[in-house]
Amino acid sequence: MAEVDGETSPAEGTEAVEAASKTDVESTTTGPADLEQALADRQALIQLCLYALDRARSGGVVERLEHGLAGIGVRALRPDGERFDPAVHEAGGAVATEDPALEGLVAETEVVGFADHDRVLRAPIVIVYAKKAQ
Repeated sequence: MAEVDGETSPAEGTEAVEAASKTDVESTTTGPADLEQALADRQALIQLCLYALDRARSGGVVERLEHGLAGIGVRALRPDGERFDPAVHEAGGAVATEDPALEGLVAETEVVGFADHDRVLRAPIVIVYAKKAQ
């Protein structure tokens, strides 16, 4: 880590690790088998991060993990306010509404989903607005 006014700068230390990691991958990846292993390792690390995210108690830790995942193309899926789509969302429950404009919309996300670029890793579990029973 670099020293700034007698103190270390964690940002510079992180950049050095990221650069070293990139160099290590580039220098050791030579063929299709290496690429397959690198992709398998990437998937394993993504799953480990999602596991940690589910158990994180600190909002700051959650934010940091989500930001890091977004940096490699893994985005959080929070479809609040979108039309419920059973092909993309998992219904976790319903909340009654008298407003016909809200019927079928996602009221809130119970469990955040994740997608790796266009591939859904985990569908979000959502609460859907439904017509109030008469």
